[in-house]
Amino acid sequence: MDIKAIEYSPIGQLVPIAGFDQSTAEEFTHQAFLPEPLPAEISLPSQVWTTVAHAEAALGRLDEASQQMPEPRLLRNAALRREAQSTSALEGTFAPFEEVMEPELEERSSLPLEVWEILNYVAAAEQAFEWIASRPVTTRLLAELQRTLVWGTPSELSDAGSVRSRQVVVGAAGSSVLDARFVPPPPGDQLVAGVDQLVDWMRSETPLPPVVRAALGHYQFETLHPFSDGNGRIGRLVVVLQLMRDGVLREPILVVSPWLEARGTEYQDHLLELSRTGEWGPWVEFFAGGVAEAADAFRQRIEILLDWREEAVEKAREAGVVGVSERLTAELIGSPVLTASRVARTHNVSHAGAMKALRRLVEIGLLVESARGGRKRFSATRAVELLEFRF
Repeated sequence: MDIKAIEYSPIGQLVPIAGFDQSTAEEFTHQAFLPEPLPAEISLPSQVWTTVAHAEAALGRLDEASQQMPEPRLLRNAALRREAQSTSALEGTFAPFEEVMEPELEERSSLPLEVWEILNYVAAAEQAFEWIASRPVTTRLLAELQRTLVWGTPSELSDAGSVRSRQVVVGAAGSSVLDARFVPPPPGDQLVAGVDQLVDWMRSETPLPPVVRAALGHYQFETLHPFSDGNGRIGRLVVVLQLMRDGVLREPILVVSPWLEARGTEYQDHLLELSRTGEWGPWVEFFAGGVAEAADAFRQRIEILLDWREEAVEKAREAGVVGVSERLTAELIGSPVLTASRVARTHNVSHAGAMKALRRLVEIGLLVESARGGRKRFSATRAVELLEFRF
């Protein structure tokens, strides 16, 4: 971290740190950045307020589109897994979208580590959405989400599920403390207080619009880096939680990580530059612009998916499809990748009955059958293409 560039930050201070660096096997002394508590109000240039207004309008359109779904939860499942895939890719964990869409959470034990980690995010997000339906974001919630996120992975360290007890750094894999791009505050009372102040701020009443509040909250979370691992993924999940708690979204279908993934370096640069200058405008404009573009992109996908669903249902009807096959057709926009075992479990039929239903949809061109590792997979390729959008 460039100490000279950040030492006069108006929104934080440098604090001394010392310890043993695992990457170099040497003792170190250095400085870390501790952000000040977030303000209740900030001043922004007029063009930034315009971008914020565009983002709020785009979120309103997205929320309205979600309510057009016959079963909004179908879309929620697909959106969540696309976000899970992309937010994990930002942290270096990659898996094809079809592999993320195929299994249920209960099937994680037999999956590659990459898919396991991504589905951990899905489980954490579902846990969060259930919590905030009746409660605000709390330090306890964030800690429990981190525990779920790292469960069964190499990142499940001794302090999993609690504010970290070790120094972390932000930078390339294996970066030493001295060579890191950014050094968050050390573990201890100041870090715990910073996290508690953040969640108190998120619950407080401020005159700031929800998108600005989400931008500030995300910066603060990432700057504090409160956990030993998973901070990026949890921080991006918190964006959606804030927007839901502020009444902007009724369904958690904002898929913003693909937009950020396409601009990973710029994303990190904005966060670091804000710590250096204390100027909120560039970061809020970048963040709000991404929210607006991501919201409009997924809304457009919803509209196309609904049209495709109508076509698929009509095609099945004309072909005389009934029973399980008919029900599967109506659900393909939310579950476009299926296996016989999954269909048997969710529709209470035998494995043979599930396979028969799936192959009936293959016959009429709605699904494509493939095999992977001795396992049959059935994919609605058009729905998969629409959900796996990129910027």
